[in-house]
Amino acid sequence: MCSKNYLLLVALAGISFGQISCDNRQQSQASKETASAKMPKITFAEKGIHDFGTLTEGDTVEHIFAFTNTGEFPLIINNITASCGCTTPDWPREPVAPGAKSSVRVRFNSRGKNGEQSKTITIFANTEPAMTDLQFKALVKSRADSTKTS
Repeated sequence: MCSKNYLLLVALAGISFGQISCDNRQQSQASKETASAKMPKITFAEKGIHDFGTLTEGDTVEHIFAFTNTGEFPLIINNITASCGCTTPDWPREPVAPGAKSSVRVRFNSRGKNGEQSKTITIFANTEPAMTDLQFKALVKSRADSTKTS
């Protein structure tokens, strides 16, 4: 009789432990979802692809992509890469506070370019997802040769 009580007690303890373990997994998932909702979020004012329009080969243009940190923690941009050496990004090196506005400035040098150009700038930050792409395009026309005489 004593061994039956012992087995019953062990079985109840096992079931209770299983319930606690399951509850811990649910709490862990809920914590992740809560933390994810509070993560820094980079929200750009401008949607889509920025169009520089028609440029003459050799022109340098720039555009400022304004954004807001719509998360609940400071936003830190770790790095920004460009798809081409003709594109130079400049970004805030200090954390951007929740609710604060800032910007990424992008300069495009069309020297040596001709025709339609489409470039991507990738932002690496402490956001979810960790990478955000900005895009722009331009139509580069050849520079008229000024050495020709009529």
